[in-house]
Amino acid sequence: MTAFYQRTDVVFCGHLNMAPLAWLIARLKGANLVVQMHGIEAWPRPSRLRRAATGAADLVFCVSRYTRACVVGWADLAPERVVVVPDTVAKGFTSDNSYQLCAAWGVEGKRVLLTVGRMASSERYKGHDHVIAAIPDLVRRGHDIVYLIIGEGGDSARVEEIARKVGVAERVRFLGAVDQERLVAAYRMADLFLMPSAGEGFGIAFLEAMASGTPALGFDVAGARDALVEGELGTLISEEDDLPDAIARFLAKKPDPRALSQAVRARFGREVFQAQVNLALQRLLHRYEPTFIG
Repeated sequence: MTAFYQRTDVVFCGHLNMAPLAWLIARLKGANLVVQMHGIEAWPRPSRLRRAATGAADLVFCVSRYTRACVVGWADLAPERVVVVPDTVAKGFTSDNSYQLCAAWGVEGKRVLLTVGRMASSERYKGHDHVIAAIPDLVRRGHDIVYLIIGEGGDSARVEEIARKVGVAERVRFLGAVDQERLVAAYRMADLFLMPSAGEGFGIAFLEAMASGTPALGFDVAGARDALVEGELGTLISEEDDLPDAIARFLAKKPDPRALSQAVRARFGREVFQAQVNLALQRLLHRYEPTFIG
């Protein structure tokens, strides 16, 4: 109870579903309300109560331009109060010529494709089935493919069945959840990270892969456009494009892992993220005087 009587300047709400409660607390405390929007939870028009709580927010952070556009479309608040603050990448994801897992996972001498993400039935949009469907074509072209899937969830059995039906079960490895050390090692040894997802609010796994020196590919939809910087850092393809062709083009390249890692860090590093958040909060708390140039 002591904390309730302490002065509070800002109530930060990390998810739209909790916005009504955060709104109530902010009103009781006489504090500013900041609400964070991630992705698919904010794309459809939410309930009246959640819309009202969002409309009462002093500031709304959105991880991508697509999410911001959705929120501006249904929320009754000034557009300038809705700002894009992209996700950041942790410092532990760095490039290194480290292939210690190749032998342990039986992928020595093979071309490794990697997807990292939850395997929940509610997140089938991540596109594991698209990658599996592309493998036979790639093998016919002479690529000795192994597809590693990191992540756990109730949808893994369905994806395993797809791999069996396509006839590539021996080329698809379901690794479940791994610790960060093994995750970083997996990113580093992969030839290509791909997540042909139709519903990413942002796609932080894209950043983790590229910061680890591995090129990334995604569909040109929703938040992936921001994570891959419109194709400047990663590659975007339309859902109608030929995925095997796109993968084959990557496998023919020899990217510079260190240059890719540095470019990602320069745009999405922790210092950049902190500066963006601090600037938004300073403006909110009236401690920032804008400078006009022109």
